[in-house]
Parts: sequence; structure tokens; C-alpha cells
Amino acid sequence: MQQAAIHDFLVKYFKASGCRIFSEAHKDLLKVKLTKEMDKRLMNRPFYWHYIEKTGGIPETATLVFRTSPDLEEGEFVHFGSPRLHQILDSTKDLAPFIRLYQNLPSDSSPALEPWLGINYKISYQCDLKKDRICSVGLQLINGTLIDGFQEILQTLALTPKMPDYCYTLRPLVKTASGIGRIERFIESALKEEKTDWAQLAEKRWTRDRELLNAFYEQQNPKPESYFQECEALKEQYEPRILVQYINAGLFYLQSSSFLPGFPSKAR
Repeated sequence: MQQAAIHDFLVKYFKASGCRIFSEAHKDLLKVKLTKEMDKRLMNRPFYWHYIEKTGGIPETATLVFRTSPDLEEGEFVHFGSPRLHQILDSTKDLAPFIRLYQNLPSDSSPALEPWLGINYKISYQCDLKKDRICSVGLQLINGTLIDGFQEILQTLALTPKMPDYCYTLRPLVKTASGIGRIERFIESALKEEKTDWAQLAEKRWTRDRELLNAFYEQQNPKPESYFQECEALKEQYEPRILVQYINAGLFYLQSSSFLPGFPSKAR
């Protein structure tokens, strides 16, 4: 996720949560006045809210300033891997685990809207180093077309929670459960095709430290319990692994040809 995409995500997240967004003095700066619910969710000050609710006091919710550019001095720097962004991404599981939206089309467009299943995942590459990225996949539930980077496409479309007048939705031929399975297999296949140099380098560092450990305990036979504990700690630290974590999902009724020219819709 690039910094511009993080900024756009934050704006949409706080707007959808009902927070007040102040006019932005800089395109990489965001100032937000939290609602009571979002203050409780993000600020971790339970004693303050317990006191306010017990005494009937007037609450003062927090105002946060975020920056998505490392060159700015004002505000909390938010980037992929920062604790604040992880906190916000995790909160979306409770706030909007599944949504349904419709594309708002011009009046001269075809009224047929095709169903798409979109799922966002966080993919974590873990060893002694860590790297995260967002994977967003869309599946057309009529002919099975798969798109990577689906969230970026959605950001270019006018979407509404209410079906537009004079439009109708086409019935999916692929069931949601089957669609989820297809998307998961797609992600698994894509991960298998990725380069593994990061894992190989981690294993080399693991081997180096294991050799140092063995040299330290070389004269001790049998090996003490501390040796095996340190071996296990090295495995936990260095062993390469990829974790795929669900973030949220949605059912989107879209006119596929509006963002995929020449899209072969069987329903036309």
C-alpha cells in the first residue's frame, strides 16, 4: 500500500465512522476529531470514559493529526507497518466486516448490475524481519473473472449503499462460499509464484546463529535445557512464514464494462 493510498484510506475510514475531518493544509496531512465511539476504540483510555459516564460529565473526544509523508514534522507518521495503521485495520473487522454497495451509473447506462465479491487480506512475510502488504481480490460471480487490486478499482467508482433507481441486479451463478474458495486458491497460487530470496536469506542468518550457539555449547554433553530453549527461540525468530489474515469483504453490484472495456458479460 503506497502512502497516497494510505491517506485515501484514512480519509474514507474516518468519514465512514462519522468523525469530523478538518480542511487539509497539506495533501499528506489529515486532522480528525473523533466521535465518542471512535475515541473509545482508538485512544485506549477506559478510565477517562468510566469517569465521564459515572459522573455525567461532558466528554472531550480526542483530535488526531496524521501525516503520510516522512518529510512533514506535524502529526503522527502513519505508514504500512506502523502500530496505528495496524490498529485501524484491525478495527475494520468490527466496524465493517461485510458491506453491500451498488455502482451509481449515469442515466444513459445499461441498468444491469453484475455481482462481484471483493475480499481484502493482510499478507505478512515474517522471519527476523517483517513485511506486510494488503491484497485485494475481486471475483465476478457470473463468469468467474478474478481481479487483483480490486480495491483500487472500487476507489475510482461512484458507489452507494442503496440500489440506484431504474437499475436491477443480475443473479450470481457462483455461490459466495465457492467464490471465497476461489479467491483463497488464487492467493495461494500467487504466493507460490513469488520470489523466496527473503526466506533464503533468513535461513542463512538462522544457520549462522545456530552455528554460534552450537560452538558455545560444544563442550557440554549432554546439552543443558537452556541449549534447547535457545534453539527454539532461534527457530521462532528466524523461521520464514507467510500469514494471510482476513480484513473485510463486500458484495458489489457493478457494471463491469465501465472499468473493464470489452468485458464479456454473459447476461447482456
